[in-house]
Amino acid sequence: MKNLTLENIAKACGGIYVGGEEMKDREVQGIVTDSRKAEPGFLFVPIKGARVDAHDFIDSVMANGALCTLTEKDIGKKSFPYIKVHSSLQAVKDIAEFYLKQLDIPVVGITGSVGKTSTKEMIAAVLEQKYKVLKTKGNFNNELGVPLTVFGLRPEHEIAVLEMGISDFGEMHRLAKIARPDTCVITNIGLCHLEFLKSRDGILKAKTEIFDYLEPDGHVVLNGDDDKLITVKEVNGIAPVFFGVMNHQGIWADEIRSMGLKGISCRIHAGNESFQVLVPIPGRHMVYNALAGTAVGLIYGMNLEGIKKGIESLQSLSGRFHIIETGKKTIVDDCYNANPVSMKASLDVLQDALGRKVAILGDMGELGKDEVEMHREVGVYAAARDIDKIICVGELAGDMAEAARLAAPAKDIVHFAKKETLLEALPGIIQDGDTILVKASHFMEFEKVVECLEKL
Repeated sequence: MKNLTLENIAKACGGIYVGGEEMKDREVQGIVTDSRKAEPGFLFVPIKGARVDAHDFIDSVMANGALCTLTEKDIGKKSFPYIKVHSSLQAVKDIAEFYLKQLDIPVVGITGSVGKTSTKEMIAAVLEQKYKVLKTKGNFNNELGVPLTVFGLRPEHEIAVLEMGISDFGEMHRLAKIARPDTCVITNIGLCHLEFLKSRDGILKAKTEIFDYLEPDGHVVLNGDDDKLITVKEVNGIAPVFFGVMNHQGIWADEIRSMGLKGISCRIHAGNESFQVLVPIPGRHMVYNALAGTAVGLIYGMNLEGIKKGIESLQSLSGRFHIIETGKKTIVDDCYNANPVSMKASLDVLQDALGRKVAILGDMGELGKDEVEMHREVGVYAAARDIDKIICVGELAGDMAEAARLAAPAKDIVHFAKKETLLEALPGIIQDGDTILVKASHFMEFEKVVECLEKL
């Protein structure tokens, strides 16, 4: 890894190097926090967890050939080199910041209340038509995940697409300090993390901390249909590029037509040019993702033909509107996370499915003091959709079910207090030919519902 010698690592994180002088100019080959993933030549970063302290694995990791380890503890004289630090978590952020500075590649930073991951996937799919891209994998979007993603960069990469997620003030500032984005993309200002950020204005303030370390010649890409983001007129003298459906400045779309579960068709306009494209994942929100991808593609010198090809190459991820055809039924696995906006968007798409339409909806987390009212709001919305059966699961989902029944007394609506009870009942509920939407916040572990449905 470029310039990541043990000496430079110690300086970058303010640590104290302990070991032979002959080792100080050795470069590490990789950096991991999981002892099981440590390989010869790697740096091991032990993190103290709630249940496990990875410092307990230092000796075994080093015996298996790792080059060096960090440690917050005094471990005395060892046969291997180590770097004593005050905080392993802070050290890993400092090292990532130093490493990224050694690489002459642009960084696209993506945040927002809803759609960060799908927008990241879209932007990466577009840029991959011209560049070798490293993108955030899974949910590695926090103060540990972003550094670990950065450590995946190698000389062959030409651009990094980093998802940046937060739940409180100050977090985005710290992430931006690591990433130093050349391009900042914000998808929207929604209702996530109200428990900590209190209001949409609070969310706007926290999300726009991404601008704190924007490069002076950078770019800002914002959703122009969002009433909060449209108020951002400039960032350090940089005029934002807006995208939207209602707002026709910047990059915009019209001729939007649902193609059912095959995706959504639209025409994207950029200046005096436009192109027709089929986004291969359903949902009106995917049009916004395609617009963001178009804006970023143009920033990095792509033509519309390449951008269109990238959009149409997009593939869904497990847990994020991933469509599973079992031969007997269609499962829409959208269980990675949920909030009122994404719930409504997914319900809208389910309406376009063939056969009997079933929605399995679970609790939504981190909604703050209005969580009951927001669950009731989703219940009323679900009841008004062309959906045959609504199954609500969880404590808060009880309010969702009650509101849905009041709004549509004749509709087939059931409530299960616990996921385990639902799993027992599913064989008697689901029929061949059904299309089933599975959606809840991540803590509900609805991937188990998906697994159960796949076996029916």
